[in-house]
Amino acid sequence: MPKVTVRYWAAAKAAAGVAEEPYEAATLAEALDGVRERHPGELERVLRRCSFLVDGDPVGTRGHETVRLADGGTVEVLPPFAGG
Repeated sequence: MPKVTVRYWAAAKAAAGVAEEPYEAATLAEALDGVRERHPGELERVLRRCSFLVDGDPVGTRGHETVRLADGGTVEVLPPFAGG
């Protein structure tokens, strides 16, 4: 099972209470399931509005279950940002 780092930004960081944490997951969907289990409540609501980068690449509209994670990779959790 790949070990990845999930990094939280802005409102996601505030809701998680940490800047980053490790997870074991083969897909983005599995990693986000782990995030929801570890941080029920506000972070679950924030995640609905977030976009994600996996190893620097935007996930976009791809199904999270189709986005494979690599061992040592990074998932960035990006809430909407104000401004331009």
